[in-house]
Amino acid sequence: MCGRYALEAPCSQLARRFGVEETESVDFPPRYNIAPGTNIPVIGQSPSGQRVLHLLRWGLLPHWAKDPVHGARLINARGESVAEKPSFRDAFRRRRCLIPASGFYEWQAARAPGSGKQACYISLKSGETMAFGGLWEAWTSPGGEIARSCCIVTTAANELIHAIHERMPLILAPEHWPAWLTATAEQAGRLIQPYPDGELQAWPVSARVGKVSEDDPALIVARRSEVA
Repeated sequence: MCGRYALEAPCSQLARRFGVEETESVDFPPRYNIAPGTNIPVIGQSPSGQRVLHLLRWGLLPHWAKDPVHGARLINARGESVAEKPSFRDAFRRRRCLIPASGFYEWQAARAPGSGKQACYISLKSGETMAFGGLWEAWTSPGGEIARSCCIVTTAANELIHAIHERMPLILAPEHWPAWLTATAEQAGRLIQPYPDGELQAWPVSARVGKVSEDDPALIVARRSEVA
């Protein structure tokens, strides 16, 4: 799964990297502990073919949901079943998106009895901003207000991540961004694969990341005493 991640790049830099032609007038400062339930930068494609950047709430609220609380639980969608699950299948067919990230966190099971899980940070070796495969939805309240939300698609972990956790977010290479945004669901489904091991790096970080209130650059600094 993916329950926390970081994004250092400002919206202006995201626009250049992802070829965004339309963006909201928003200021998204560097974040090092992004948690579900918050508004996050998301890149989609408009009906006219332009890439657009908006802030959407992390936690997918299906358009048919009767209760907005429903979305609080849907932060991830398993790639293996995303085309069939009622909560995700319509969005997977029609509303896929890219979710930019500098890196993400996973928690490794305790190695010794009584010790807590070890938080680890994973990023691209290149240092570039990565793109998670995501889904987005628009839900209309009884009063007519529209709430836009999103979730992150996950897949089985590659060899590097499997030593930490059995799942990982779907990371899409730049050459696959257009297909994820515009291709058929069948074609997009072929992109749901673990990211190559050799392009990622991981290291242990402070347990402070477990607290949503903690959000500073030191969170992604390796705990050198624990790095092999």
